[in-house]
Amino acid sequence: MIGSIRGRLTLKQPPRIIVECGGVGYEIDTPMSTFLELPQVGADIFLRTHLQVREDAQSLFGFATEEEKVLFRALLKVSGVGARMALAILSGMSVADFHRCVLHEDSAMLIKIPGVGRKTAERLIIEMRDRIDQQQALPKTAGRPRGADARSEAFDALVALGYKPREVKQLIGPLDVDDKSAEDIIRSALRQAAG
Repeated sequence: MIGSIRGRLTLKQPPRIIVECGGVGYEIDTPMSTFLELPQVGADIFLRTHLQVREDAQSLFGFATEEEKVLFRALLKVSGVGARMALAILSGMSVADFHRCVLHEDSAMLIKIPGVGRKTAERLIIEMRDRIDQQQALPKTAGRPRGADARSEAFDALVALGYKPREVKQLIGPLDVDDKSAEDIIRSALRQAAG
């Protein structure tokens, strides 16, 4: 297995690049999130990689971060999702955005990715829900966000407390969250759940 590669970038043709290492040029497919961060041709680079071996081909996929590589491998385990679709998902949204879509059951956002239909989006949410470590999925935010950011933070906190995303939507949905902190929204939602 080729777990990573360090070498000189010799070709950039999205989504494929060639990295020369020890006199061998490795063709590597990358998501656009990684491709857009690449330096100019001729520069030295380091990528985390995943080698896929099939009867008819061996394909190497490269990622700028370990989180992208981990999500790519998890996506490959979802029924009906192949390497091309996994790359499209990583190209269409960040790892944190994907985690948020799964935790919030936001299939509408997933459907916007080329090649992902309604059934595939629903399957992604169902099969990935248990694989996502919620602590990694929730980005840390400084200060006390208001409005939409506060709603999102409150949603994440209630899910972390054990509420199902559907229940949280019902609790938060009717609340007026304008200019309220996440703490205020959580208190209101918990009062509503208790009442």
